[in-house]
Amino acid sequence: MNSGILLVDKPQGITSHDVVSRMRRLAGTRKIGHAGTLDPMATGLLILGVNGATRLLHYLVGLDKEYLATIRLGWNTTTDDAEGEPLEAAPADAVAAVTDDAVLAAISPLTGEISQVPSAVSAVKVAGKRAYQRVRDGETVELAARRVTVSAFEPLAFRAGDGHLDIDVRVECSSGTYVRALARDLGAALGTGGHLTALRRTRIGRFEVGEAGELEGFDVAKSIMTPTDAARRALPVVTLTEQQAVDLGHGKRVDVAAIGGLEASNAAAPMSPVLAAVAPDDRLIAIVEPRGRQLKVVTGFPPAESQEDDA
Repeated sequence: MNSGILLVDKPQGITSHDVVSRMRRLAGTRKIGHAGTLDPMATGLLILGVNGATRLLHYLVGLDKEYLATIRLGWNTTTDDAEGEPLEAAPADAVAAVTDDAVLAAISPLTGEISQVPSAVSAVKVAGKRAYQRVRDGETVELAARRVTVSAFEPLAFRAGDGHLDIDVRVECSSGTYVRALARDLGAALGTGGHLTALRRTRIGRFEVGEAGELEGFDVAKSIMTPTDAARRALPVVTLTEQQAVDLGHGKRVDVAAIGGLEASNAAAPMSPVLAAVAPDDRLIAIVEPRGRQLKVVTGFPPAESQEDDA
């Protein structure tokens, strides 16, 4: 199996690791990893790396994300989503009194660069152990707030129910943002409690869920994206000469002055601390970083034959 990137539309009810296990069987290799987990309740875009392209996942994890979600106002849960145990419900008249304008006013402070406390059952590590595992072991977990960016938090629809109000929302956010924490904090601001009942990841950087294949019947050979094409969506690209490709492939540094410059399609991201270095035959040679007047290899991508041998 060639090295590359796969885009999978994860179904509800299974873990991201379940998807990886299924794809290992379909691809005939154990060397598959993913960039960014989705909870079993969530659906949507999951990016997988196959063979040598697993080295590229590190540069995809931190891309911004887009989600479609449903927030239910009326009560909190122990996990901030529908999989947790429900806590005390707010009075029905308090929920019924929530107006569209009140929701918009409460969303405003949760937009932009904010300080967010992750859910206690998140994958954040506390003293080397996942927070959710500590909760399962009966421990009380208090996580520190972290700075995240919510560039869009947009209500799309409101549906009143028996003692609750459902709000469909679209969220664009930085990596590390917890949408269920937004649901929790929105409910707290409105005095009703709140939790997430549905979550679908629709975008990671420039990768769209519309391009992803469904897990059932997934065709690996037809769906695999080359490491170069994937790198072009995430990083600025520099095109090498044949000799520069050989030199970088051997771990040598090359002169920036001798490089032709960024590809036009990537010129919008000139401040990236790393670049994708591509050979004339369109093969991804390495992820490099500028060091003075030279480019230094950060992550190398051996020829396809070597990558398959490693698997």
